[in-house]
Amino acid sequence: QVQLVESGGGLVQAGGSLRLSCAASGRTFSSYAMGWFRQAPGKEREFVAAITWSGGRTYYADSVKGRFTISRDYAKNTVDLQMNSLKPEDTAAYYCADRATVVGAGITAHSGYDYWGQGTQVTVSS
Repeated sequence: QVQLVESGGGLVQAGGSLRLSCAASGRTFSSYAMGWFRQAPGKEREFVAAITWSGGRTYYADSVKGRFTISRDYAKNTVDLQMNSLKPEDTAAYYCADRATVVGAGITAHSGYDYWGQGTQVTVSS
């Protein structure tokens, strides 16, 4: 069983920055990737970014490219999401997720992830 705990959410003005962190524990073998998703009230959960543990290949949603950066610390089992130039439309609950293998749905699909954190709220005021 993998446990994921997010931290770093909060309230920020438009144009500001936040850094989210996700700490993973309970892993007995290396997973394939970790991702960040977000869900705003009344909307479906959407992909934000992902990174593979081995090789550190990154993936981003078009809406955050150039503003968000995902990174991982293999030794600490943490994945961070640096969010710059935040916009009000970035307001959502942000979730990190762990994906055990490459098999199955694409890396941007939430159905392809096996474990989820409890979420952290990000609110961007205009």
